[in-house]
Amino acid sequence: MTQIGRPTTAHTITLGDGSVVTLDWAGVTDVGLRRAHNEDSFVARSPLFVVADGMGGHSAGDVASDAVVTRLDEAATGEFFDTDGLEEALRAATDDIEVAAVGTELGVGTTVTGAILTKDGETPYFTIFNVGDSRVYMLDSGVLRQVTVDHSVVQEMVQAGMLHPDDAESHPDSNVITKAIGFGADPSPDYWRVPARPGLRLLVCSDGLTKEVNARAIATLLGANPGTQAAATALVTAAVAAGGRDNVTAVVVDVRGEVEHGDVEATVPTGQTPRE
Repeated sequence: MTQIGRPTTAHTITLGDGSVVTLDWAGVTDVGLRRAHNEDSFVARSPLFVVADGMGGHSAGDVASDAVVTRLDEAATGEFFDTDGLEEALRAATDDIEVAAVGTELGVGTTVTGAILTKDGETPYFTIFNVGDSRVYMLDSGVLRQVTVDHSVVQEMVQAGMLHPDDAESHPDSNVITKAIGFGADPSPDYWRVPARPGLRLLVCSDGLTKEVNARAIATLLGANPGTQAAATALVTAAVAAGGRDNVTAVVVDVRGEVEHGDVEATVPTGQTPRE
């Protein structure tokens, strides 16, 4: 497990037009009750809020998730980041993972999801990205919406009308993903764009949270805990208390300050929008 960044409040960024965006954030992770190692890693510091959930058994998954967050942390050197830099860092992490996978039978990889702070003119945005089944949610005006779409067998079944969304988490193939960083694959994230507007709260999390705590409970905990540290802690604690079958990681980001409003824009894949 690699943890980069520390809980921060009132991180202020002044834009060229004089407007200000202020961020609070915190990240919490726990090994859970059934795993010997924590193979989740995260980075929580502006402009990067990312969770990686490693796969490969024993310490191999930890190496994969570490490679992703470390390469991203090295690449993001300014107040804003972009998708070109993101993808270059993911390709470098893929090379690192291939070295770590030498001699393993099943390969090594990791999911990765998160939000990078980007800018369109003088308007700040979060570019949400995803590879695998870790997730990003947004809480806006009291409504929780899932921004990312899982790369998983059960998600494909849901989209094909073969499985009801409420039955997805309990399906025997719920852990089978269709895309990851590693395993010799070229990184190909999906992207969405969310304006960094006041009152917005983002949750970036591994599936160790979402497989134990449903969306309604997540919304309740996010709404009941105004501080980012308290919210992230409450979510991870609830997941462990509900069974803790996997490693659990939650990064919570709040936006404060005066910026223009806008709507969520799905950039890749086209035609998809966040889900409640």
